[in-house]
Amino acid sequence: MSESPAGTLEDGSAPATPQDLFARLDALGIRTETMAHEPVFTVAESKHLRGQLSGGHTKNLFLRNKKGRMWLVTCLEDRDIDLKALATALDAGRLSFGSDDRLMRFLGVVPGAVTPFAAINDTGAAVQVALDRAMVRDHNTLNFHPLDNAMTTAIAPDDLVRFLEATGHTPMYLTASAFG
Repeated sequence: MSESPAGTLEDGSAPATPQDLFARLDALGIRTETMAHEPVFTVAESKHLRGQLSGGHTKNLFLRNKKGRMWLVTCLEDRDIDLKALATALDAGRLSFGSDDRLMRFLGVVPGAVTPFAAINDTGAAVQVALDRAMVRDHNTLNFHPLDNAMTTAIAPDDLVRFLEATGHTPMYLTASAFG
C-alpha cells in the first residue's frame, strides 16, 4: 500500500491517510472491507478486479465551474456522462474537470484516487458531493478507493451517506437524467 499523496490541503494541513480514514470509519461504527491490489487509475483498469470485489463499482468526477464552485460526482461506473446535462442538473453553468492541484488542495488525493472518502479532507465543505441515486438505491455495497488507488474499500450505501454527513457533506442525489 502506498502512502498518502504528497502535498497540503487548502488549510495547510496534511491530507488524511487511509489509516486515518479507517480510524474515522471505526469511530463512526461503520464496517468496511478493504482489499489491496496493484494501483488502478481508470474504470477500465479496475475491471479485472470484478471477480474479487462484489457490489457496485463506481466512477468519481471532480468538477468545477468558472465561478470556482466544486463538485465531487459519484456514479455507477457504466454511466455515460454528458457534462452539459450534468451542469444543468447541478445548476452549475459550464463544468470542467478540476485541476490536479485543486484536487489535492481540497480533497487531498491525486488523479486515479478520487473518492467520496476524500470528503474527510475537505474540512471547509468547499466541495459539494453528488451521488447517483440508483447507485445508492440498487446496491448493498459500493466500492471506492480509500484515498489510495492501490486499495478498494467496500461500504454499505447508508454507511457512506452517514460518513459523508459526519464530514459536513450532506450529499445531493442525481437521477439518471442528470447524466445525459
